[in-house]
Order: sequence, then structure tokens, then C-alpha cells
Amino acid sequence: PLEKLAEITGGEFPTVVFDATGNVRSMTDAFGYVAHGGKLIFVGLVRADIAFNDPEFHKREMTLMGSRNATPEDFDTVLAAVRSGAVDVERYITHRAPFDQMLEHFQTWLKPESRVIKALVEL
Repeated sequence: PLEKLAEITGGEFPTVVFDATGNVRSMTDAFGYVAHGGKLIFVGLVRADIAFNDPEFHKREMTLMGSRNATPEDFDTVLAAVRSGAVDVERYITHRAPFDQMLEHFQTWLKPESRVIKALVEL
């Protein structure tokens, strides 16, 4: 797969790679498929340790993300809890800005001292 990806992308590799396999080897190998500055997103869950070459990881300056492997029923449950008021989403929103002012606020939101938990852009 590595050679084929290099051929398809002209040696640049994909900027975003999703691995939803839940397979240790696949997830370990996925680090090598990401473009410099790209993102590797693990959706699948594996009950094992995943190891990677740290110098290669840093050389690529990639972002590693984990995403929950939720089912449609999981999302329905969460949505019902929000709609019923069982979950108060307002308490998680720490910052707001109107759409036309979002760019003015965005750089501030990125600073740790702003203590952003969830920023909301109002349309």
C-alpha cells in the first residue's frame, strides 16, 4: 500500500488518514501513510498498545487524533438527552462570537490562557 499511495499522490501521501480497522498492525503502519503536516485519525478501537517511531512521527509534524467509534443509536441517545435537558450543553460553552466577528476572536481562543472549553460561532 505504501508504494501505491506514493504513486497516487506523487510522493506527497494523503493529508488525512482514517484508520477504522481496530487492528494493531494496521494502526501502527498508518503512521507511514500520512503526509507531512497531515492528520492520522483513529476511529477503530483496539485493546492493545500501539507503538510508533517517534522521530518519524515528529519529522512528519503530523497530528494524531482519536475519534469515538459510536453507532447511530449512540448519537440518537445523546441527542435525546440534550433535547430533554438531561445534558446542559450551555455549561460547556465558554466563549461565543457572532459569525461576522469570529475571525477577530479566533486567535484569542487558541491561547491556553483563554481557557476555552467550547467556542460557539453564532449564525
